[in-house]
Amino acid sequence: MKKAKTRRKQKPQPSAKAAKTSKKAVSEKRALARTAKAVTDNIGETMTLAEFLVTAGELTFEERNLIISQAQVVIENLYVHLPLKRAMHAIDPVQRLKLLRQRHQKLSERAFHNEMLSIFTRLRDLHTNYVLPEPFRSWTAFVPFRIEEYFEKDGQPQYVVTKVAPTVKDKNFKSGVTITHWNNIPIDRAVELNAEREAGSNLDARHARGLSAMTKRWMGMSLPPDEEKVTIRYLDGKKMREVEFDWMVLKPGSPASGVDVLLEKGAVAQLLGVDAKTEVERRVLKLLFAPNAIARERVMASLSDTNLAAAQAGDSTWSKFCKSEAGDINLAESSTMPDAFSHFGEVNTPHGHFGYMRIRTFNVGDDEAFIAEFIRLVENLPRNGLILDVRGNGGGLMTAGERLLQVLTPKRIDPARLHFLNSALTLKLCEDNEIFGQWKDSISQSIETGASFSQGFSLLPFEKYNDLGQKYQGPVVLITDALCYSTTDIFAAGFQDHEIGKILGTSGNTGAGGANVFTHDILQEVFSGEDPPVEPLPKGASFRVAIRRTTRVGPRSSVPIEDLGVVPDKIHQLTKNDVLNENVDLLNEAAKILSALPVYTLEVTSSKRSGGTCKISVTTENLTRVDALVNTRPNLTLDVKDGVTTFSISALKPTANEVELRGYKDQELATATRFTV
Repeated sequence: MKKAKTRRKQKPQPSAKAAKTSKKAVSEKRALARTAKAVTDNIGETMTLAEFLVTAGELTFEERNLIISQAQVVIENLYVHLPLKRAMHAIDPVQRLKLLRQRHQKLSERAFHNEMLSIFTRLRDLHTNYVLPEPFRSWTAFVPFRIEEYFEKDGQPQYVVTKVAPTVKDKNFKSGVTITHWNNIPIDRAVELNAEREAGSNLDARHARGLSAMTKRWMGMSLPPDEEKVTIRYLDGKKMREVEFDWMVLKPGSPASGVDVLLEKGAVAQLLGVDAKTEVERRVLKLLFAPNAIARERVMASLSDTNLAAAQAGDSTWSKFCKSEAGDINLAESSTMPDAFSHFGEVNTPHGHFGYMRIRTFNVGDDEAFIAEFIRLVENLPRNGLILDVRGNGGGLMTAGERLLQVLTPKRIDPARLHFLNSALTLKLCEDNEIFGQWKDSISQSIETGASFSQGFSLLPFEKYNDLGQKYQGPVVLITDALCYSTTDIFAAGFQDHEIGKILGTSGNTGAGGANVFTHDILQEVFSGEDPPVEPLPKGASFRVAIRRTTRVGPRSSVPIEDLGVVPDKIHQLTKNDVLNENVDLLNEAAKILSALPVYTLEVTSSKRSGGTCKISVTTENLTRVDALVNTRPNLTLDVKDGVTTFSISALKPTANEVELRGYKDQELATATRFTV
């Protein structure tokens, strides 16, 4: 007897729409699982604040004295903004240090550090800091969510949760809820109180940093919170709820790319302009809320140029490796510097399609590579306008910021000037280190002139700021906020001083940090020799000091950036739609500005060389004249109309010749391009 065949019961087939939804849900679930795992893997060691405080040691009487005396040397003899700060903020940090030397024996460990921090905080200078000893300097305190501010139509601020770590167990506490109270204090008052503990140069900067520090505090420059827990009252729709969080601490470790702003030494470290606190806390935010971005950054940093090119070209071996290490990413559409260029692409607005690029940091080790990557990315963006967003950028390599300006304008860049404080110690610094030699004579002359500051010079020769020329010809809008600092301040000032485009601010000012900063370790390097004035500090304690101040050029020539910052052309107060939906209203406002600006085109479409002459075809739009320069010398000028124009240039050298074409709209230089024949 034959066995009856059994028919396998078929599962009902979902509709195409349901299948798509199901796949999306599974994909999102896997993504969340990867994110949660990446949080655990990347954060590493964590503990509660209470557990951490048990590990904190104490300084001896002699160690405290050494810290105080070295602080006095640094502030009195090297701190370039001391005359300005004394006048603007009515402070006397040197006298406070002298008094602390007499009184610190009676102070507790926390009270001593509080007084040191207060002396430096009252300078209102994020470049000039007291960095606490270990274990504080290696740890950051946090609560597992992020809050941001937006404004109602009546101008009243509201504070909304925008990020929540996967570790939060309260399902009602999610992105979009509004915080009303912080430890039973109304939230606006709590932010105001916290802002007073921050060192922002102006009111906008202090408020922005006070808000930022509500949920994360690098303990190298902020003592641990007084409370061990945070009680939050929040609105979930119309229902009031309450939740409690422990303050936690984590050890973020060294960055996967860029430079360690506290430990870097040598030539690159001497060219930094960066807010170390913002840089450390920015990385903590990535660890908590964007761990896959950290993984991607590590992958990019580990690849050689050859292997990276292979991955971007689609080589299966390297593409698989990158996918396994950094999640589902398209290497051909990713930046080689994801920490700096986190977002780029096209944005679609009611006012048109435009390019968008977010520069999170200038903290890179190589300005040439940074600018080359910017050019590579921007060449693939729409040519009719670019939104360049530098909000929250605490600075980095000063030459990376200033040398980038030339890529966005046909004008010659006049770099910012840097000045030392005139003192016996800065004179010794310039006499003993050839790299600072050009400042020596003016510091020496100050004995006769009584000037407070040295003559100003640029960091690099003038030619280095103009060696690449314009690469993006469309109009540009720069978006700033009060967390922009140091190199980003200098970049924004140069953008404004060279009239590259309009600045749209979400705050009334940038952070106003205009200086080159040295750590205590760098000072020990440059003051090497017998009986050095700068001595090693105990247990990892350190200082950072604004060693050279920057002044602006052009119509604001000689105006300091410190404390004044850069005032935007227009202010856009962030809306709830902005903070919860990828800055939609902000980008629409930027696009509206771009849509009203003229677009110029000057493109070389072909060239053919024969002996000492070269035939060139150019496509122009909205231009009336084109001038040609060969090896920086004028060669010819001709009137043009929209469309293709063909002409020849002569008197070429047998070897490579640099040709620059400058396009004019009537008498105004509008755009330019360079190429080699």
